Amino acid sequence: MKNINPKLVTVTVLSGLLFFASACVHDLLEQEPTTEVATNVFWKTEEDATFALQGAYSSIRPLFDRDYYLDGHGEYVRTRGTSVTNNNLRLGDAYQGGNFNPSGYAGSFDKMYRYLYGGANRANYVIENVNKMMATAKPESIPNLQAILGEARLLRGMVYFRLISMWGDVPYINKVINNNSEVSGLTRTPIAQVKDSIMADFTYAYEKLPAKALTTGRAGKPAALAFRGKLQLYWASWNKFGWPELDTFKADANAADAAYTAAAADFGKVINDFGLTLFRNGEPGDIDSLGKAEKLPNYYYLFTPVANNDPEIIMGFTHGGTGTGQGEELMRDVAGRSHEGSQCWVAPRYEIADRYQSTITGDFAPKLIPMNAANAGARTALNSAVNPASYKNRDYRMKSSIMWDYEVSVGLISLKSTGWCPFIYKTWNQPVTIDGVKYTTYNTDGSNSGYVFRKFLRNYAGQGRSDGDYNYPVMRLADVYLMYAEATNAVKGPQADAIALVNKIRRRGNLPALKADKTASSATFFAAIEQERIVELFAEGHRGFDIRRWRAMERVWGAPYTEGVWRIDSHGANMDRYFQNTSERTYQQNYIFRIPPGERDRNPNLTQNTPWL
Repeated sequence: MKNINPKLVTVTVLSGLLFFASACVHDLLEQEPTTEVATNVFWKTEEDATFALQGAYSSIRPLFDRDYYLDGHGEYVRTRGTSVTNNNLRLGDAYQGGNFNPSGYAGSFDKMYRYLYGGANRANYVIENVNKMMATAKPESIPNLQAILGEARLLRGMVYFRLISMWGDVPYINKVINNNSEVSGLTRTPIAQVKDSIMADFTYAYEKLPAKALTTGRAGKPAALAFRGKLQLYWASWNKFGWPELDTFKADANAADAAYTAAAADFGKVINDFGLTLFRNGEPGDIDSLGKAEKLPNYYYLFTPVANNDPEIIMGFTHGGTGTGQGEELMRDVAGRSHEGSQCWVAPRYEIADRYQSTITGDFAPKLIPMNAANAGARTALNSAVNPASYKNRDYRMKSSIMWDYEVSVGLISLKSTGWCPFIYKTWNQPVTIDGVKYTTYNTDGSNSGYVFRKFLRNYAGQGRSDGDYNYPVMRLADVYLMYAEATNAVKGPQADAIALVNKIRRRGNLPALKADKTASSATFFAAIEQERIVELFAEGHRGFDIRRWRAMERVWGAPYTEGVWRIDSHGANMDRYFQNTSERTYQQNYIFRIPPGERDRNPNLTQNTPWL
């Protein structure tokens, strides 16, 4: 490989953002291309092209690997800001400054907008130069170069898919930008045209990529096909449910049916053509008794590094782990002080608990009754939210995802285990005796619901709060199953193969198959699919996008100018109230994001989305 200087890379992006990529390289996948070496020196070999592609992965990873924050736009996850990273290889943090509450959030993602364009520019850098290489490359090098080009186009498509999902019409740039004058007069490209360009990128990637990714963290055909299907599913949703806040878009029922059909075809190929299976074959695995955590269900381990090479993670972004300066910060964000000084920036809301169904009936359990734990009998009352027995015989994904009073995890300080640490809401870092054994309770004062996450939480020592090496999933096979079921159901109603796939996902929670009444109509099966999306994809960044594409804001939070909805805790206290006497305009603003005013100041040709005028 050429001896290049990886210290600093600067590329110009939309409206003047300088997108820096730092050095301290520890892993080949994280290495950056450089513009400090002349093109005629660097872009010569397949190795050079691969090196540049790896830089694109590293640049685009931080645009997706904290999507759990985006679940705050739904009703089941609370965020209280974002953790600040000092990791200079993250290229800054696109999530910083965002509003991750259920309402009023869509005017606060200016930084995400700019960084997404930075990711597109980095992908364009690879695409442009690999295309030039292919013009003079030896015939035997062409397939490998096409595969590299396919990966870069997949990454570019992912970036633009995120842009249109949030902002609708956006400027489409398919070349490297070298100075601001090249973009200072751009107008917004109609969403249909951008969608077609994304489709072309995903299709090229599907055609040119290998059936299986060459290494962990790279993409193969299933990833390209899954993203193409997802794009068509979203296009179908917008055409079916409408997107009136995007005044250039006109919903079309026929276009919706065609897109649902095309999406189902793509998802079907992912499911049937590549031998992919759910993690540990979708079996529920073992579960410990209440208050124990030596045996956790298989679903829990899907979100630990044990699953890094598993076929269920169709596409995941890699992280370097301890000592690399490139670790993921999942534990810092979801855990509390007892776990390497973590900060609990993200926590489950109380209401998620009632979504976990009974393993005996296969349906919803009696609703939990919030009770103050200090009241006599609260710990033993039937269905009490502070009675641990109320959580018995629930979907195994519940114990894998959240912890309630007297559930335990391994405390971690200075990279060493402090032993079992019981969570007891409002009892932070206090001595407690359980069954004759002395413990110190979980210090997680960041929780205001009565629950904390177990999902993404490490139960072993040796890594700091920002030193994780989990490959964060941006496409999972379980999601493909559910999207396939949604797409087929939209045009054909409940189908036997789709029902079977939903039941496979339920099986990992040790739930029985759906009863006949859950698949009796398109509406009831859609409700079952939505239920599985809520618990299966919990805290992976999907819920807010689902609510918007289904136009479900009013269904979830009530109509404009009504009383709104309280979020409570397990003790029954009102914690946060959303959508109280909220205007219709605020709802409209939730459905589409604000074009950053700073971008419009620099470029008067950028129009604003109507609700933000």
